Amino acid sequence: MPEPYIQELFAERIGGEDYGKKTSIYKFEKIKRAKRSAMEAHPDGELIDMGVGEPDEMAFPEAVEKLHEEAQKPENRGYADNGGFVLKEAAARYMERVCDVPGIDPSTEVVHSIGSKSALSMLPAAFVNPGDYVIMTTPGYPVFGTHSRYYGGHVYNLPLTEENGFLPELESIPSDILERAKVLVLNYPNNPTGACATREFFAGVVEFARKNKLIVIHDAAYAALVFEGKPLSFLSVPGAKEIGLELHSASKSFNMTGWRCGFVTGDALLVKAYADIKDNSDSGQFLAIQHAVAYCLDHPEITEKIAAKYSRRMTALVDSLKRIGFNAEKPKGSFFLYVKAPKKATTKDGTEFEFESAEDVAQWLITEKLISTVPWDDAGAYLRFSVTFAAKDVDDEKRVLNELETRLSDVKFEF
Repeated sequence: MPEPYIQELFAERIGGEDYGKKTSIYKFEKIKRAKRSAMEAHPDGELIDMGVGEPDEMAFPEAVEKLHEEAQKPENRGYADNGGFVLKEAAARYMERVCDVPGIDPSTEVVHSIGSKSALSMLPAAFVNPGDYVIMTTPGYPVFGTHSRYYGGHVYNLPLTEENGFLPELESIPSDILERAKVLVLNYPNNPTGACATREFFAGVVEFARKNKLIVIHDAAYAALVFEGKPLSFLSVPGAKEIGLELHSASKSFNMTGWRCGFVTGDALLVKAYADIKDNSDSGQFLAIQHAVAYCLDHPEITEKIAAKYSRRMTALVDSLKRIGFNAEKPKGSFFLYVKAPKKATTKDGTEFEFESAEDVAQWLITEKLISTVPWDDAGAYLRFSVTFAAKDVDDEKRVLNELETRLSDVKFEF
């Protein structure tokens, strides 16, 4: 047991003297516990996991082979720090060829990241002073906001609603918030809604940011996973590069979640600020990994194959959920499907279940039907389904979705 005085020494940003005493459980931990309990109750059952937030397959063999090749080179063994010019040059080519952003200077406008999460956790140190506001969308990925609070900043959440196409209404932000705000964080294609931004929306963001003196950080982790046309980069909009940064990741685009590699690009001074914070936070990602990611950036057809698979699965999942009674519409990108959570479920034997929240629905689906989803109650009650569920091939995909329908065929949902 630690000495009693240890309890008094925790930083206020993580709870101070009360750290470790709270009994509230994070929703993802609740889901994990519910999964374990359901499988213990049904040891021979099959859990249909539609809550997975990462690719279901390994990186492509050619990427693994490139890693193997590069890992054997003595010149790649040391600290990468903020270097790795192979990745920087590949990122600049990728931004031009895939994202229609020409003229990126790899020496001053690109720095790698050990995944987007790492970059999002570091960037607040470059911009946020005590009392400053950052503007974020909800539901969304909270890391930038968490670290902004660590530095004494505040988070203003903009709700993403179905009525507005899951795009934030920037003009709804109060003027007193804007006066103290420094950063606007966006993420499209969006997690969890799957919504995609438009060029017109991004153009409006640039104008809004200039008017209100904001830095824009676009988390583009899912940018290349689009089902039609080319990816839309925020930086491709005139004026965006002068006021913003864009974060790209190999995790989703190339099935490289555990490899932890991406890059930050945009305005040179903003990139430099990120690099300075990063220089005091890590010693860079293994160069062999960087070079394998660089190979993938020069082979965007890898992502196109991955996106085609997700598109096929998404079409099938939408059709299945519609037949069950959900109002599902296929998004234009990502691997997430976001649907309204039902308020009531009635089984054929007349048993009724009423739900106060999406979390209630998610727990019921796991417990009663061995189906796992992710609930979101931040801006209305919604469930997030993912098409990265485990399936060996196309026939197995069909089997999984048929099983999903079968398990819910005796249920009438009310919304």
